[in-house]
Amino acid sequence: MSTKDNLSRSKSDVDFLDHSFIQQPFPVYANLRENEPVHRFLLPGGQYAWMVSRYEDAMKILQDDRFVTSHPYLGQTGKEQPPHIEIISHNLLSVGPEDHRRLRRLIQKAFTPRMIERLRGRIEDISQELLDKVLASGKRDIDLIEEYAFPLPIIVICEMLGVPLEDQDKFRMWSNTIMEGVSNPHMHQEMDDVMRSFVEYLQELIATRRIDLKEDLISDLISVEEQGDKLTEQELYSLVFVLIIAGHETTVNLIGNGMLALLDHPEQKRLLMENPDLIQSAVEEVLRFNGPAEVSNIRWATEDVELDGKLIRQGEMMLVALSSANRDSRQFDEPETFDITRKINDHIAFGKGVHYCLGAPLARLEGEIAINDLLRMLPNIRLNTDPRHLEWRTGMIIRGLKAFPVAF
Repeated sequence: MSTKDNLSRSKSDVDFLDHSFIQQPFPVYANLRENEPVHRFLLPGGQYAWMVSRYEDAMKILQDDRFVTSHPYLGQTGKEQPPHIEIISHNLLSVGPEDHRRLRRLIQKAFTPRMIERLRGRIEDISQELLDKVLASGKRDIDLIEEYAFPLPIIVICEMLGVPLEDQDKFRMWSNTIMEGVSNPHMHQEMDDVMRSFVEYLQELIATRRIDLKEDLISDLISVEEQGDKLTEQELYSLVFVLIIAGHETTVNLIGNGMLALLDHPEQKRLLMENPDLIQSAVEEVLRFNGPAEVSNIRWATEDVELDGKLIRQGEMMLVALSSANRDSRQFDEPETFDITRKINDHIAFGKGVHYCLGAPLARLEGEIAINDLLRMLPNIRLNTDPRHLEWRTGMIIRGLKAFPVAF
């Protein structure tokens, strides 16, 4: 099948960055799943890419070693890239299988599930302090993102890494720009400037920590070693970058999307308030119903692959619509129903295979604590605007609200 054949068979022309799509993506995804589950589309930069929307195809791509997260043609010029460019093109989310296994093995020595569970008490304290501050202010309305969903995970990740908390606003600005700029060529210069600032910050922080190791994750990453293998300076920058950005973005949007789903479904909110032990299944349902990641990280085909009658050629870009796959009726009963008691819920909100999200246990723990605390301490919480006025963040990577006005 030729590229021309691929294009001629396209039944729809979806702009995944269009405002109307970002506001209401699920009807579009439903149409793609039924009519064109492997969809070829044009990125703003003029490059074509593929998007898969069905659960079965998503699972194939995420676990198929013919699709790799490292671009097959990057890094072949022999020229050394600036550190801020190298972080984007060569980090835990984008390296090849061999490098990924090596980096993951090293970081897992410092980022263990037992360490995450030890954070439970501290996360509960941070949540309580944030909500006490809200109640002490005397206000009866807040922006839930600004005053709770953002500060909780950024405080956690800053304390874990040993990053000064007063720098959290920098991280928010950097993170917003990076998440929205990855798929937007019009933000190229802004992205470049932000990444330079980010790397300069990390260089200074890591140099300071090398002189004076502390009891924090950055010090652990500097010290970690296995069979003589250590992280390079560039790998340290890349890992800290991923942990700061992904380490709080996922939880911000898990909390925001979760509370919106509960407010949109008052019977489910009431059920959770009466049965707080349902919080684990509630968080899993939030992740399925409207998870924090819109699409997977980019893959490239290492050879020609046929999928559902479409030919993906070697070197072409592939994306997995996680939000769509998680509402596929071929996999989930009544997928448009938000049900916090759902028994069978094998969603892929955190991906699948070797690139399964390293921070998933932390995001789940923070989400469980945050949502239960909100319902316990602000039992009358409600949306404080017309739902049609809610704005979702731009870009193709994340799914989250810009602001979330609530009253209580």
